[in-house]
Amino acid sequence: MRVATRLFITGGAALLLGAVPFGSDHAFAADPSAVASAPRILSIGGDITEILYDLGQQDKLVAVDTTSQYPADALKNKKSVGYMRALSAEGVLSVNPTLIIASEEAGPPEVVSALKSSGVRYIAIDDKPTADGVPVKIRHVGNLVGADNAAQALAAKIETEFAALKAARKDIKTRKKVLFILAIQNGRATVAGAGTAADSIMQLAGADNAAVGVSGYKPVSDEQLTEFAPEAVVVMRRGESDQHKAEQALTIAGLRQSPAAKTNSLVEMDGLYLLGFGPRAPSAARDLMKAIYPEAGQAATMP
Repeated sequence: MRVATRLFITGGAALLLGAVPFGSDHAFAADPSAVASAPRILSIGGDITEILYDLGQQDKLVAVDTTSQYPADALKNKKSVGYMRALSAEGVLSVNPTLIIASEEAGPPEVVSALKSSGVRYIAIDDKPTADGVPVKIRHVGNLVGADNAAQALAAKIETEFAALKAARKDIKTRKKVLFILAIQNGRATVAGAGTAADSIMQLAGADNAAVGVSGYKPVSDEQLTEFAPEAVVVMRRGESDQHKAEQALTIAGLRQSPAAKTNSLVEMDGLYLLGFGPRAPSAARDLMKAIYPEAGQAATMP
């Protein structure tokens, strides 16, 4: 019998936010000198907040949203404007920002529309959950806040780490079929299909998505779970309260007889760290690779 793979990996990256192209009406370039003269930045999106901290721009931040859980100082030391999908125009404008760096996923739509018409500079970041998308995002944020040099250095570091991860994937002789479970409610699993950040992180970790035939995040039936037949199951943990809930994943009717259940191959990871696609995305993919392929641990070490 194989040894069980059960890792509890924590982290604090932010959930991935949506984006609009650089060329859209509201994704225009900011004047770095204007930002520097009145540095009151509101970050709506934990990945954006993490980038700003990594660029040493935290002193310009006047407020963040509640997905900004890494670093922990962000929510402790900055005002909060609430959850990024449930914003209020009054709450956002009450912090008197001169620049809002946000996402198309911010909402509700009528609030975002009001903010874009308020006279405050509102920038949406092109944000793709890919190895190429993270450095692009870092450089864009750096340009907005007048930190191009720091952004170039951080982006280059991320690119080097993704390159090391790519080399490690080549050493995987037999790819495993992995199922990512976003949530379990009333005995029914919501899984990550194609076109999701979870699908991207699994690919970066050298795994095949068992639910690739599903589009987006969807609840699935026991029959579908049986057909997926995953060799490993990844469960997302949102906080300490979820710490002991992962084990129920392999007891769902559709997974009880799966290869993952027979070998007890269950990986539990902090959801924000795993799906954030901020500066620590290469580390998250590396940790997932090590959990799925213990033998790849040395090859997946970051430079």
